[in-house]
Amino acid sequence: KHVSLATGPAQSAYEAFGRQYAALLAKDSITVTLIPSEGSADNLRLLREGKTDLGFVQGGTREADGPLDEDLESLGSLFLEPIWLFYREDAAPAKTKPPRTLDSLSQLQGLRVNVGTPGSGVPNLMRKLLESNRVDLAKVSLSHLEQIPATVAFLGGELDALVCASAPESLMVQMLLQTPGIKLMDFAQAEAYSRRFSFLSPALLPRGEDDLASNIAQQNVRLVAPTTTLITRSTTHPALLQS
Repeated sequence: KHVSLATGPAQSAYEAFGRQYAALLAKDSITVTLIPSEGSADNLRLLREGKTDLGFVQGGTREADGPLDEDLESLGSLFLEPIWLFYREDAAPAKTKPPRTLDSLSQLQGLRVNVGTPGSGVPNLMRKLLESNRVDLAKVSLSHLEQIPATVAFLGGELDALVCASAPESLMVQMLLQTPGIKLMDFAQAEAYSRRFSFLSPALLPRGEDDLASNIAQQNVRLVAPTTTLITRSTTHPALLQS
């Protein structure tokens, strides 16, 4: 009659999904304790340590040299969570074609990039993507600020680029899409990423989807998106899993 679920930061998609699960299971007289966390990597840690029964975990979160996690099981994929890489137009190299437009992670060298807190899972994912592009991590200034202070620093010119994983409906994503001088990187190699990394899928932000009237996104933007999965421990009661 009781189960714990690791969600994510306040006002995140994970927290919203957690509340929905709690409401649905309450109809079967099952109490769900929602455990706030920093995000995907933090949820995986809580599952490994036996501090939660269930947790939302993003594809690509597990470390390559990490434990085998034989006592963890997937209950299925839930949704795609696109990776958004916003950058300041005035910080992008002038020699790109078109000028000051990024379409490759290799172009981040020399820039100040925030990739989120370690508990979010995004830093580990971005490290894999940067290494696959043979980017010298010593030549990229990576920071790990939380979302709100990172956005403030980004808009204030203290950061050149900002990376996050979020649903398109996110207020922060919508705000940045409409901010003058801020661009969204087009992952030109989205299909190639999805073939190299099984946890990634190509996604597309169609032209005008953010705002049909102003048509801010003046062309289709290709994105990559890991799949978020609901993970449980093998010791979780089968009756709860059926619910």
